[in-house]
Amino acid sequence: MLEDGVRARGKLQTISVTGGMLRLGNPLEQGDFVEIAFQTQSGPVRGMAEMLCPVRAQEGILQPFRFIALGDDDHRNLRMVVDSVADRSFQGIRSPQWAAPKMH
Repeated sequence: MLEDGVRARGKLQTISVTGGMLRLGNPLEQGDFVEIAFQTQSGPVRGMAEMLCPVRAQEGILQPFRFIALGDDDHRNLRMVVDSVADRSFQGIRSPQWAAPKMH
């Protein structure tokens, strides 16, 4: 929800503990303060965010945001889902780059 009470719908593309990326039909102004709310497997997350510079994409607008205020429960839910995704991603890495060097 924007400062003036207007609602805008977006699709969450990326999330981290510091912010994320939304896919929007129309860009929001860089610097706008908005309330962002979404549901995760760990529970709801609702907080205040600052919108950053939008980028045109093939389908709509990609617009990053940074969290500026999250309640303790919201932060905990966000941290749990981000950690869960990171754990699954890390387990999937199979690369010689990550292997320990062999001793000669």
